[in-house]
Amino acid sequence: MASSHTSVRHGRNGRRALLTLFIAGGVALAPVPALAAPETPTTSQEAAELIAARGHDLEVVTEKMHEATDVLTSMKAASDAAAAELVAAEASVVEARDHVRQVARSAYTGEQLSSLQAMLTSSSADEMLDRMGTLDSIAGHNNEVLGVAQQASVAADEAKAAAAKAAADAEAQVAEVAAQQADLNEQIAEYQAEYDRLSAEERERARILAEQHAAAEAAAAAAEREAQAAAAAERSSQAASRDERTAAPAPAPARSSAPSAVAAPAPSAPVVASSGAAATAVNTAMAQRGKPYVWGATGPNSYDCSGLVKYSYASAGVNLPRSSSQQAQAGRAVSRGELQPGDLIAFYSPVSHIGIYIGGGQMVHAPTSGDVVKVASIDAMGPITAMRRVAG
Repeated sequence: MASSHTSVRHGRNGRRALLTLFIAGGVALAPVPALAAPETPTTSQEAAELIAARGHDLEVVTEKMHEATDVLTSMKAASDAAAAELVAAEASVVEARDHVRQVARSAYTGEQLSSLQAMLTSSSADEMLDRMGTLDSIAGHNNEVLGVAQQASVAADEAKAAAAKAAADAEAQVAEVAAQQADLNEQIAEYQAEYDRLSAEERERARILAEQHAAAEAAAAAAEREAQAAAAAERSSQAASRDERTAAPAPAPARSSAPSAVAAPAPSAPVVASSGAAATAVNTAMAQRGKPYVWGATGPNSYDCSGLVKYSYASAGVNLPRSSSQQAQAGRAVSRGELQPGDLIAFYSPVSHIGIYIGGGQMVHAPTSGDVVKVASIDAMGPITAMRRVAG
């Protein structure tokens, strides 16, 4: 009988843990941000700005996809555990019923005392009361075992339903985020096509204007030369007694209207970190420079921002979450003045971009689509929203 109570208590504790997990899972299902309506650029500059803006939107949505996928995996595991718990609870109900029937059958067949037998065979009133009390205790225990088992079955059934709903909600969010990713990819492709078209038109207009400008400058130079020649001839006729010729000054060389190109500074070399894990992560991230940014990629040939961070720290034996917002909560917070190589630098609110500090006010990160893993200033992405130390 004690084992029945123990199994019921263990089952009840397991269900409480499951229900707690479902509640936490519900909180993790944050709303998916709405996307801006498509726009029509009129210049290549506007198209480029829209490509950059939608690229950032896609980075935000991709990080949300990482979170939603993690939640879905947890909810599916919880759903499977709840289903198994329900099977165990139903088996406990069957076991409890068998136990009650066995006790009742024993009393009926005389294997144990019945209430009537207790009255007829007792030698005294006290003995009869003792026997009747024992029978009442047995009956009460049977009722308790059966009642608790039935309650456990109901609770497990509710847990299974809650888990199934949580998993369905998580799956719906994954589908919603996937639809947003597809929409953003389509918008970016359209803006890229508009950029190419507008750039071509603008280059053609610039070429025509340059040709017209060059022709106007050539005509002005020819007119100036003719005027100078006429003036020289007039002076020669007026001063025929002097043997002097006036040469027309050479026209000034044409100045190019194109600005001189300024070479971008070479990226700084990484600073060696004091922590072994941080140093390994920094060196691994630096070794990925030049590899392309690809949404959702975790290496080794391409990365998104959080994928690079996770890959780099995994090489140091540190398991970080998948999304940038979750990574921005790992470890402990540090101030800008406390930054050391290997610390994580997170951007935007909510967080949707992250990099690894390498010292000297620089970080290595995977910026956005169309770019590659590179070194940049930690102020290049905008306001910093989190700085975390996950190793050392």
